[in-house]
Amino acid sequence: MHNHVNHSDLSTFAVNKVNVPAETAKSRRSQVAHLRTRLESYIADHPNYDLVKMRGSGSVAKHTAIKASSDTDIAAYVRASAVGGLDVDEAQLLQWLRDRCVEVYGATKDASDFEISHHAVGITMHGSGLKIDVAPVLYEGEPDDRGYLVTQTGDRVLTSVTLHKEFLNKRRAQGGPNYKELIRLVKAFVHRAKTEAAASGPELRFKSFIVELIVAHLWDNGWLNKPFAIDDYPRAFEQFLAYIAMTELKEPILFTDYYQANDVDTCTDPVQVWDPVNPSNNVTRGYSDYDRQRLVTRCSEALDKVNTASAATNKTSAVAAWKTLFGPTFPGA
Repeated sequence: MHNHVNHSDLSTFAVNKVNVPAETAKSRRSQVAHLRTRLESYIADHPNYDLVKMRGSGSVAKHTAIKASSDTDIAAYVRASAVGGLDVDEAQLLQWLRDRCVEVYGATKDASDFEISHHAVGITMHGSGLKIDVAPVLYEGEPDDRGYLVTQTGDRVLTSVTLHKEFLNKRRAQGGPNYKELIRLVKAFVHRAKTEAAASGPELRFKSFIVELIVAHLWDNGWLNKPFAIDDYPRAFEQFLAYIAMTELKEPILFTDYYQANDVDTCTDPVQVWDPVNPSNNVTRGYSDYDRQRLVTRCSEALDKVNTASAATNKTSAVAAWKTLFGPTFPGA
């Protein structure tokens, strides 16, 4: 039993140290909305414009951002035929997108505010200092904002930021506000684990999107014949970590919100976490068996500490165990 560090303690930690303050998040979303409004106004004056629409994406748009790492992203839907089709060179695509952003927003911004970065065009907002990454999505008119992202390996992957948000928000509506706050707490643990790993060796591969999908899987299916304890954060952490430690991530994770289970591609990837809107996209494609083992080992170590906290005879010992997950800012006794 988690008598010394309980749900209330983790919730307070989330509010004070993990969650992006409400006003900050509101300001970021407002600036994204401003960019969208400007583009929509421009398109109204230029009906055949090849930059079709923008949609908020990433953790800020999904309300799962954390203070330590909060991406503010926009998906920019580019008419694929305007840039030579789906096989367009990425460097050419990013230059094209930068030029279009200058056309739309350049009247109120300097050219230097638009900078091509890794797989995106960065737009600097001088009022807040916020940098918004605009990532191109190759669009061929499909419904539900479906389009093709260009991945780090150069593949074109069909996805939908709108359906991703719908997928998440459906479960949040069922689970209540704790659903997304738990995701943020797990992301805080993962961020610290990745930082520690980077300081001493190779990268610990654990995308934040995978956190969301494992939480969704546990919400849908429970763990060891018990419901996912969304209203008991220490217990939910136990379940999350135990799922990874015990399955060793050797079992495919997939969802049937937008396709049938037998639609999923057959593959031999060591880790298989399938995009809930595209049965051909394994989100963990490229993870090696070594990556899987390191992730399982780190989560197993964390599970041991959570179990230590549960068995602790005093608050000081329980807090010390949780600090190994969240770091020294975790509230003391």
